[in-house]
Amino acid sequence: MNHQETICALATPQGIGALAIIRVSGNETFAIVNKIFKGPDLQKVAANTVHYGKIMDGEKMVDEVLISVFKSPKSFTKEDAVEISTHGSEYIVRYVLKLLIQKGCRMANPGEFTQRAFLNGQFDLAQAEAVADLISADSEASHQIAINQLRGGFSKKLAILREKLVHFASLVELELDFGEEDVEFADRDDLKALIDELQGELNPLIASFENGNAIKEGIPVAIIGAPNAGKSTLLNALLNEEKAIVTDIAGTTRDVIEDVVFIEGRKFRFIDTAGIRHTEDIIESMGIERSRKAMHSAKIVIFLFDNEQNKHFLDQLEKETTNADILWVQNKIDLNEAYVSDAEIKISAKNETGIESLKNSLLAKMKLQSSQDTTITNLRHYEHLLKANEALTEVLSGLALGVTGDFLAQDIRLSLHHLGEITGTITTEDLLANIFGKFCIGK
Repeated sequence: MNHQETICALATPQGIGALAIIRVSGNETFAIVNKIFKGPDLQKVAANTVHYGKIMDGEKMVDEVLISVFKSPKSFTKEDAVEISTHGSEYIVRYVLKLLIQKGCRMANPGEFTQRAFLNGQFDLAQAEAVADLISADSEASHQIAINQLRGGFSKKLAILREKLVHFASLVELELDFGEEDVEFADRDDLKALIDELQGELNPLIASFENGNAIKEGIPVAIIGAPNAGKSTLLNALLNEEKAIVTDIAGTTRDVIEDVVFIEGRKFRFIDTAGIRHTEDIIESMGIERSRKAMHSAKIVIFLFDNEQNKHFLDQLEKETTNADILWVQNKIDLNEAYVSDAEIKISAKNETGIESLKNSLLAKMKLQSSQDTTITNLRHYEHLLKANEALTEVLSGLALGVTGDFLAQDIRLSLHHLGEITGTITTEDLLANIFGKFCIGK
């Protein structure tokens, strides 16, 4: 990939719309665009200004446009760049891109604008990946995590950790230069204290990945109960549509039914499951087994019951639920007013009574799970944090065994390497191609 070339691409979605925006970036941006733009000379106008004119193919007018001008280094890519706002006709977009290519541009590869921004020092690699997360964010929670990462919150935390480790690494490396004189520049007790401190920072980040990934994809909420407890009716009430079949016949739901609900900007994946009971029906048994799997993988489990017998049955199931928060919900309060349980939430799914209270409880559970300042949602970051932490554990083991400085230095270097891979302090062409190849063209 030649980063000296001037590139162009459609930055708005494909298809017909009111407007379309075409991005151009590179050293020859203004010279190339001037060849097809009838309006002010873009090389002479002020930066960060918008100009009206016409796109021309010789004497033929293609479209009336507005062009936003950004001059290096004050642009997204830190290169000279323009954004051409045309009418949203697919024909016009194709025509303008064809003219730009004829005059010296080439089509941008996926993520190439963001890659150039990274290579030109606009932000680090973790922040560049946050751009993709921000584009794909479909809830307030995932949006907030992406914004925090884009602002550099995660990167600043890693930079502080890395700086502390680099200081000790340099002292250990210095010892290797004086190996024959048997001197120690790096105090071993101080090094151990530093490793303990670093792991105290890394472990919460690593632990946050499970919650972070759930927030990004949607918090999985399993609705568990006996047959005919009202699970499908509750799902329909939460979705505000008839998603699941509801009948008075026990065992209607034979498989898991899943759908997404946004509650105050938070994304939840509700899973309606087959009623759990003892049965000889092979198909229903398969559904019940899937219900148990959903219960074990969920972050929140709603135990739904409508009588004491059903509640007692769920009491036994609670012992299997070790990794999820549990909400006990009594249903059918309109039909069984005499039955009073100690459930924290009481509802009538059929009449939609108490649904708002249930939603508030779900929000409270989610906020409790996602209370950490920095949350990891990227699998690549998670893997490198794990490996960096493992290398630090090896340093501790080496200190306990009294190994020589060269072995300590090797593990410290490895930990620094993995921390550097996250922010892009250490990169390879293959790594960049893999990351930016997943971006959309035009970004």
